[in-house]
Amino acid sequence: MFQTAVQVDTGRYSQCIEASKRIRWDIDKDVIRGGHFDFSRKFLPDSLSKVHQLDFLSADEQRLISQIQGRTYANMFGLVERFINAKILEVSRDHWLSDQTALEALMRFSEEELKHQELFRRVDRLIADGMPPGYSFVPQPNDVASVVLSKSTWAVLALTCHIELFTQAHYKQSIEPNDHASALYKDIFLYHWKEESQHAILDELEWRREDEKLTAEQRDHAVDDLIELVGFVDQILQAQAEADLQYFLIMCGRSFSLEAIDKIKIVVLNAYRGQYIISGVEHPRFVKLLRGMTSEAQGQRINDALAPIL
Repeated sequence: MFQTAVQVDTGRYSQCIEASKRIRWDIDKDVIRGGHFDFSRKFLPDSLSKVHQLDFLSADEQRLISQIQGRTYANMFGLVERFINAKILEVSRDHWLSDQTALEALMRFSEEELKHQELFRRVDRLIADGMPPGYSFVPQPNDVASVVLSKSTWAVLALTCHIELFTQAHYKQSIEPNDHASALYKDIFLYHWKEESQHAILDELEWRREDEKLTAEQRDHAVDDLIELVGFVDQILQAQAEADLQYFLIMCGRSFSLEAIDKIKIVVLNAYRGQYIISGVEHPRFVKLLRGMTSEAQGQRINDALAPIL
């Protein structure tokens, strides 16, 4: 019962192992190094936070929203890595008594995801040291993981691949070239990106392997699961956008009109949808993978479900 009938590309798993060994890092020695966040600077770049769209806010207020979103951004990664690690450990079962190279690659993936969860717990504590009390991260990692892991493996791996791909895009396109961010914040996502680069490859390999196992009927059900997962993510984003808005309104120290509050809420929610949904589903690699595994009718169902978000 431990054997998989699907051929394994041992070479690509081996390449991930070699990369993992080469770029391996330690939270304290390599990343944090006794440092602190510079609260005189933004955390997330404008291209991700969208604060530049709120031109009625002062520079300090825009910076505060960037820092609040930056804290949520770190917490969101800690959140998703809870269910990602559980799923990777589960799918590794297929390799227990077969390809040991693939098994080692996934075990390294799991170990790194555990390290990332600890990193982002540390990030939240460090940000809390310089940010007034009252911030709240709404979703609970174990509760979210329970919902996600109740869906088909194909859908969970699709969601995971989408997350790993937008992680790469965010860092290379927005965080790395941002010269105005806190240096420690940039370093954290540099080191995160280094290991996630291998994870994105392994996600694709395991997603393709799972896809080859499915019947047409099973895949159709899996597409429905993926649609439900995207809707679930959007519910999380709406709740967190509201929590972050309320924290900002308390912290900024002045009153706003209802129209201005609505504008801030819309921009923050759209920023979160852009960060955690749109940048993934529109990633060229994800689009190519998904189209290669689904029919035209299934693709249309996914597009119709995404339409209100897009």
